[in-house]
Amino acid sequence: MGSIHLRRFARLVTGSIATLGVAIGGPASAAPSVSAVFHPTVAEYYQMTASNTPPTQAQCISAGRRCFTPQTTAAAYNLGPLYAKGLNGKGVTIAIVDSYGSDTIAHDLHVYDQAFGLQPMCGEEGVTCAAGMPTFSQLHLQGSPATKAPPPTSKGTGQENKSAWALEVSLDVETAHATAPQANILLVTTPTAETLGVQGFPDMMSAEQYVVDHHLANIISQSFASAEDAFGSSASLQNLRHAYISAAQNGVTVLGSSGDGGSANSRKTPVGQGGSTIPFPTVEWPASDPLVTGVGGTYLCTDATNTTARVVDSANPPAKCKANPGQAEVGWTFSGGGFSHVFSKPAYQNTLPAGSTAIGSMRGVPDIAYQASAGTGALVFISLPNDGSSGLICGSAPCSTGWYDIGGTSLSCPQWAGLVAIADQINGGGLGLINPALYKLGADPTRYANDFFDITKGNNTADPSVPGYPATTGWDPITGLGTPNAATLVPDLVKAAKGG
Repeated sequence: MGSIHLRRFARLVTGSIATLGVAIGGPASAAPSVSAVFHPTVAEYYQMTASNTPPTQAQCISAGRRCFTPQTTAAAYNLGPLYAKGLNGKGVTIAIVDSYGSDTIAHDLHVYDQAFGLQPMCGEEGVTCAAGMPTFSQLHLQGSPATKAPPPTSKGTGQENKSAWALEVSLDVETAHATAPQANILLVTTPTAETLGVQGFPDMMSAEQYVVDHHLANIISQSFASAEDAFGSSASLQNLRHAYISAAQNGVTVLGSSGDGGSANSRKTPVGQGGSTIPFPTVEWPASDPLVTGVGGTYLCTDATNTTARVVDSANPPAKCKANPGQAEVGWTFSGGGFSHVFSKPAYQNTLPAGSTAIGSMRGVPDIAYQASAGTGALVFISLPNDGSSGLICGSAPCSTGWYDIGGTSLSCPQWAGLVAIADQINGGGLGLINPALYKLGADPTRYANDFFDITKGNNTADPSVPGYPATTGWDPITGLGTPNAATLVPDLVKAAKGG
C-alpha cells in the first residue's frame, strides 16, 4: 500500500489485568504491589493491503521485506513430515492469554483460514461445527470491549487502545492455529485498567491459575513481558509464580516471549511520562522464569515462496539477510536475552552444547527461538473500525482492515506453542516443563545437530548505550539453543521428556 510505514510498539500499550468474572485467586501472597510495566511483545507491524486478499510476495519485496505464509514458514522449519503423519496437535488445547481480546477475531480467523486453505475451526465465523473439528473458544473475563482506541479527549497514556491488543490477538491465534491446525485454541482475555500496579501481573497469574486448576489447556502461550528490574522488588516477582508452579505439577507447558528490546528494557515512570531505559543489560519476565520456556527471535532468511523446503535466500530484503549471505537465519537485533538478576541458573542449564556462550550463576534467557523480525514476518489478517478510531497509525492516516506483516517475539511464542501441541499429541498428554528435555537434547551432539538449527550470526545490542550479546555456536543469549528442525525435534523432545 502507499502511505504505510513500519512502526515499533512493544511499549506503546501497557496495562494491568483486571480480575476474572468468576471467583478465582492465587495464594494470599500473590497480591503484592507490583510496579512493572506490562506490554505485548508485538514489535513491528506494517499494513500490506486493505482487502481480504493477502499481498503477493512482489508487494512485500517492494516494501523492503519478505512475508511468510503458514506454508512457507512450515517449510522453513520442516513441519511437513509431521503433518504427513497426521501429527498436527489434534486433541490438545493451547491457551493464549491476552489483554482485551478482539471483538472481530472469529471473523478474522475465518478470513485467514480461507485465504491459506487451513483447517476451519468450530467457533470461527461462518463455520458449521462437525465431529473431530478443532475448536476455537474464548474465555472473556468481565466482558469483551469494543476494538477501538480511547476517545481523543482521553488524558490517559493510550494503554487502553484495544486495537493494539487486537493486533496481538490476531497474531497469536492465527499463527498458533497455522502451526498446529488440529489443536484447540482457548483465547483467555481480561480487560485492563489505567492503573498498573496492584492489579496487573497478580490478576494475570490468577487467570492462568484458573486455566491450570480447571484443566482447560495443555499449553499456555504468553506474548507479554516486563523487565525483571522494573518490579518493585525480587520478592514481588517471586510471589507471582504460583501459576507456573501449578502448571509444572499438572503437566502444563508455559511459554513466554523473551521481549523486543534486545538487552535494553524499561522501567515504569508516572502516567504520562513514558518509561526510562534501564542503563544496564536486563531480561524480561516471565520468559526469565525457570518454569517458563523463553522464546527469542530471528530474521528468517529463507525463500518465502518455497512451500516444501528450507532454502536460503540472501538476495531479497530485508537488509540483514542480504548482509549475511548463506545464512538461513540471523539472530534478531531486538530479541530479548541475557542473564536473570532474580533466578539462579537452573540445573538443566548446567550442560550446554559445545561452543556455547557460558552461563554463569544466573538463569540464561532465552531457551529457544523462532522467526521474529517483521522484515521476515508473518502475514496476519485483522479487522479495524472504519471510523478512524482504531488508534493505530499507518503513515499519516489510521490503519484499516486488511493484511499486516507482523513481527516480534509475539510471533515466535505462539508458533512454538503449536509445536508443543504436536509433541503433546505424540505424548498422549501434556509434557509440562519442557526445558530439561530441550537441554538434554542440546547436550547430545548428534541429537543437537539433527534437532536444532544453530544460529551463529547476529547481536542483540538494540540500544547502543546498553551492551548486548552476540549469537554464538550452541546456546546464546539471543536465540537460546536455536530454532527447531521440527520433523526431528518434536518426536525427540517427547523421547527426552520420557527419559530417552
